[in-house]
Amino acid sequence: MEIIIRPAKLADAIGIKRLIGRYAKEKRLLPRSDKEIKKMLRSFFVAVADGAVVGCVALEVYSKKLAEVRSLAVDRHWKGMMLGSALIESCLRRAKSRDIAEVMAITSSEKFFEKQGFGFALPNEKKALFYWTK
Repeated sequence: MEIIIRPAKLADAIGIKRLIGRYAKEKRLLPRSDKEIKKMLRSFFVAVADGAVVGCVALEVYSKKLAEVRSLAVDRHWKGMMLGSALIESCLRRAKSRDIAEVMAITSSEKFFEKQGFGFALPNEKKALFYWTK
């Protein structure tokens, strides 16, 4: 079966919401409303098999300096087929083509992102620090 990775289209919004919703219920992703997904649609890439969205990811560009990989989700039936890696690669190609200096990911799946070339610090020792208010 052929899997296509491509920029998202309006018709993909329902499939993107379905995927994100499954992981949001498990508290692995932030939930996204229909409005948020439609607003961010140009940031998304999707993996499509037999016309169905089986994976998604967004690259949110903050500036020429920084972008973030967000909402990476792959249908459990398609795990182990390198779809997550292919989706991340699409984001990184887009960031490089736009000459964005840094791409970050906030994740609980550190090992996966390390395999994609992400690290906990940039070469000049920059690190993200967080303050929990709750």
